[in-house]
Formats: sequence, C-alpha cells, structure tokens
Amino acid sequence: MNAHDKAFRRFLIIWLGQLFSAIGSGLTAFALGVFVFQQTQSTMSYSLIILFSFLPSFLLLPFSGVLADRFDRKKMMIIGDLGSIAGILFILLVMLSGRIEIWYIYLGVGISSISAAILNPASKAAVSDLVSEEMYSQASGLIQLASSAQYLISPLVAGFLLSAFDIQLVLLIDMMTFLLAVGAVLMIMKHDSTPQKHERQSFFREMSEAFRYLLSKKGVFSLVLLMSVVCFYIGLLQSLFGPMMLTLADSKTLGIALSVSASGMLVSSLLIGLFGIGKNKVFMLSFSLVVAGLFYALMGAFTSVWLIMVFGFLFFITLPFVNTSLEVLIRTNVENERQGRVWSMITAISQIGFVLAFGSAGFLADHVFNPLFDPDRLLGQTVGQIIGTGPGRGIGFLFVLSGVLVTLLGIVIGRVRKIRDLEGMTVKDIHSYK
Repeated sequence: MNAHDKAFRRFLIIWLGQLFSAIGSGLTAFALGVFVFQQTQSTMSYSLIILFSFLPSFLLLPFSGVLADRFDRKKMMIIGDLGSIAGILFILLVMLSGRIEIWYIYLGVGISSISAAILNPASKAAVSDLVSEEMYSQASGLIQLASSAQYLISPLVAGFLLSAFDIQLVLLIDMMTFLLAVGAVLMIMKHDSTPQKHERQSFFREMSEAFRYLLSKKGVFSLVLLMSVVCFYIGLLQSLFGPMMLTLADSKTLGIALSVSASGMLVSSLLIGLFGIGKNKVFMLSFSLVVAGLFYALMGAFTSVWLIMVFGFLFFITLPFVNTSLEVLIRTNVENERQGRVWSMITAISQIGFVLAFGSAGFLADHVFNPLFDPDRLLGQTVGQIIGTGPGRGIGFLFVLSGVLVTLLGIVIGRVRKIRDLEGMTVKDIHSYK
C-alpha cells in the first residue's frame, strides 16, 4: 500500500467517526425540534432552535479558523466533539431535573454550537492534510455522505425512538456518537501532524490578512457572495420544512419524509465519492442550482405528502453536487497553510444568509405568509386556489418564491466570468497571490 493509500485510509477512519456523530446530531436535532413545536405550536420557537444551534458557531468561525492554522487540527476536533457532549449533557440534566423550559434548550444547543465552531474549520482543513489534491472530489463526496446521514438515517431512527422511549435516550445516544468520533481521531493522532506556521501573528491581524487574501481572489469572493444569497433560501427551507409538514401530517410522517428526501443526498454523495464530478465544476455548480430551485418551488406547490417527498428527494440529489463543486473550486484556489482561516472567513461570509434566514423564518411564516393564505384573504382566494389555503400554505408559497430565485441565481453564477476563470486552476497556480 503506497503513502497516498495509507493517508486516505486514515482519512476514512476520521470520516467514519464523523459519520456516527452526524447521525447522533441528527437524532437530537429532530427530537428537539418536534419536542418544541409540539409544546408551543410556534414556527418561531422551532426556527429559534436552529438559530441558536447556528449563531454562536457562526460568530466564532473567524477565530477558530486562525486556531485551525496555528494548532494541531486533530486536537481541535477532539476539543470540539467533547464540547458538543457538554451542551447535550446540559439539556439532559435539565430535563431529568424536571425544570425544563424552552430557553434551557436554546442555551444547550448554543453550547454545542460553540464547540462546532472549533470542530468544523479544523475538520475541513484536515482533509488537505490527509489526502492528495486528485482525491479532493472523492473526499468531499464522502464528507457530504456523512452530512447527509443526519437527514437520511436520523429522522427514521428518532421517530421510532420517540414513539417508544423518552427524548432523554436520544440525547444519550448522541453523546455516545461524539465519543466514537473522539476515538476515531485518537486512532490516527500519531500520523500526519498539521503543518505549522513559523511566524505567529495576532488573531485580528491573521483574520484581516485572510480577508484581504480572499478579496484578492476575486472569483472566489464573487462566488462566496452569491452563495450567501443561496444560503438564505436554503436556510428558509431548513427552518420551515418541519413546521409545514407538521400541519399536514404527524411527527412520524415528518421523519419518513425527511429520510426519503435526504436519500437523494445519499445517492449523489455515493456517486461523487466513487467517480467525482468531472472537470467542469462551474457548470456543475450552476446547473445543479438551477435544477435545485425548480424542485424547491415544487415542494411548496403541493399539499400531497407523497409529492413533497418526491420533489424533496430530487432537491436533495442536487445538493452534494452544489457543495462539492463549490468546495473543490475553493480548495484548489487556496494553498494548504492558509486553508483554516480562509475557510472560516469564506464560511462566515457565505453563511450570513443562514443567520438572516434562521432569524426571520419564523416571523415570516407566523406573521406574514401564513395569514395571507387564510381562505378569506386575497392570496387565499387567488394563489390559494392553486396551492391550497390554511395552516402551512403560506410557507408553501414562500418555498415557491424561493425556488424561483435560487434558479435565477444559478443562472447568474454560470455567467459570472470571474467565477468561470476559477476553472482549471491548481494549488501550484495560486502562490502568486501570497
């Protein structure tokens, strides 16, 4: 076995640990979302769980990116996993005490989110430590597969567990999966130490340097700005799909719908992991977004649970192609020693869209779009005659609008010359930007 094969095998060990932790995180996310929605019947309360699980990690990403370049990335992954356990343990202890309130859940998921800010940049940058450039597409596809597991496997398992056991068991299982992830990293700790910089600068200076570097990469920066808009619409879907489905069916059906839809990610992630995505990454990114927008809109246009599952499945098929195209375009345009802080800066900018979506989705659903689709309102008497009226139909209309705009953004990305110029560059070509 040559050195590249051994390195990829070590990557697979870490990947397997992250796969189990992703499944555990999916169990907790599903269970907490259903728990809060059933307790409050509020879309805003449901979406605030997503916001609090995301915002602390988002705010800390620039700092954690610098850490990922300064310190051992595998140790940072261990710290991040252990911190996630602490957040889930806090929620579990509060529930066992019998004094559970919604804000305790927000606080617990916030603690886990802070830990994710340490884990995610380090794990992304560690890929470049473990695999060669020609294996980036395959590694990215497998990472997408691990991420999709929390949507494919977790809802079905969580639905079964919640029907037979209490939510505390779900939290315990999640903590155990994080311990498995820690064990996987410990297995390869003696191999492939993280490249270290000889010169240490201040955090703010390194973050400022990363931002200036990103600005100098005009194609990458343009891509990131456009993707931040796409992230807003994806965030709306992530926040509102559950509440929309719970107006049409029960939590078990929601779990089935999520799993069936997410199986699309499994199919395409496996294909990418085995065969890659070809040479024309910009075209693949643009085309995938156009098709994703179409299926996004169709998910909101119908009230049939089965049709929503079909279009959800087709929508999720496109996401790994979008994510892998984006990641490879960026990874091949940023040298390895900068990747931790540059990745965190890219993530921070692009994910502003998620922050805006998670913060506004509940308000838009409860106070703007859903009321417009009461049977006696104007949209209820016009558009509502096509897509339906009553609870959740305003969310469906919001999905239709969002899908159309995602399709238009996909067309725009394919026509931006600075983005098209990223095609064909390799790590060797980018040192002139230092």
